[in-house]
Amino acid sequence: MADKTILVVGTYDTKNDELEFIAGKIRALGGGVLTLDVSVLGDPSQPTDFSKHDVAGAGGSSIQAAVDSGSEHVAMNIMSDGACALARQLHDAGRIDGVLILGGTMGTDLALDVCQALPIGVPKYVVSTVSFSALIPAERLSPDIQMILWAGGLYGLNAICKSSLAQAAGAVLGAARAAEPAVSGRPVVGITSLGTSCLKYIKTLKPALEERGYEVAVFHAMGMGGMAFEQIASQNGFVCVMDFAGCELGNLLAGSVVNAGRDRHRGAGRAGIPQIVAPGCMDLIDFAGWQDIPERFLDRPIHTHNKLVKNTFYNAEERREIARELNKRLGESAAPTHLIIPRGGIEEWDRPGGDCHDPEGLTAFITELGSSVAPSVQATELDAHINDPEFSAAALQIFDHWVEKGIIPAGKH
Repeated sequence: MADKTILVVGTYDTKNDELEFIAGKIRALGGGVLTLDVSVLGDPSQPTDFSKHDVAGAGGSSIQAAVDSGSEHVAMNIMSDGACALARQLHDAGRIDGVLILGGTMGTDLALDVCQALPIGVPKYVVSTVSFSALIPAERLSPDIQMILWAGGLYGLNAICKSSLAQAAGAVLGAARAAEPAVSGRPVVGITSLGTSCLKYIKTLKPALEERGYEVAVFHAMGMGGMAFEQIASQNGFVCVMDFAGCELGNLLAGSVVNAGRDRHRGAGRAGIPQIVAPGCMDLIDFAGWQDIPERFLDRPIHTHNKLVKNTFYNAEERREIARELNKRLGESAAPTHLIIPRGGIEEWDRPGGDCHDPEGLTAFITELGSSVAPSVQATELDAHINDPEFSAAALQIFDHWVEKGIIPAGKH
């Protein structure tokens, strides 16, 4: 009897041989397989466990509607809706332990949706002709997605693409066997940060929260980390968030690819999760090492952090714009939100003598941040730097007060 079952998804009318090769590998390794066809026009050589009609119907539509649309895009969205619904139903019923999806651009578009429909901890493997491509924005990626390039596999089986397909089959089955549910016995607090040379509060906050009976998950706010943080928050994965590294929002406004998507600073609020927020590193712009610096920033010093990241900083007016946008997003929150404004500085390098020391720019930012706070947001201004002990103490004081009021569930020891 198979120990773990993998849902294998693809267009069985055009990629039957490749999908059957994958299924055969999984079975040969002792795994089970359920097959799901997302074709529209054609039919597989043999019936699948879930037909294209099952898929379209699960999404509230039909294959005829997909055909009649006359649009590949509309048709694939119909199949995507159905595939997401079926995959989630199968997972919730305990019938699948992982998913493997094969495709070109159409199949990959659907695959990204299906992976986001499944909770974190469920192995998700995408074999795609555009894996790791710039076509795929960070906001489309589920936090624990795995991808492999379907090299040489655009049309038909061959020795090169079989290597990718076989690796994918083994990887998803191995992951399903090793996976642990992302469920903690203690309430989880999500925190955003950067390296401890720039933002140091995590050294104090993590042990303090753990002593209170909480598990702490720290996210590196460099695009992908913020994206994962937002998605997990939107799925009620935290009892509270301490969102203290907001540089991804500024990066988004500046046109940097180092961003976490259009909904940064919205996931927790929309999910009703209490959030304590501070503007750590919101004076810095992060660009990918390979990215051309936009012309409007070329007159500023550029710091090469490493071969992946380079930085510069905002002027006073840009900082005011970021402050207003942050407050706008926090004002949309359906949950208690408390903004801490450290007047002494927002990252280690803006202290006197640091590379980003800019008293006028900091004053402009802090003033705008304080004056544009939404009525629904409580704000505390501190005569301290974000890396000073006073900042961490203030954050913990707010947290403890919310625990006492029952806004945050008590920790478990």
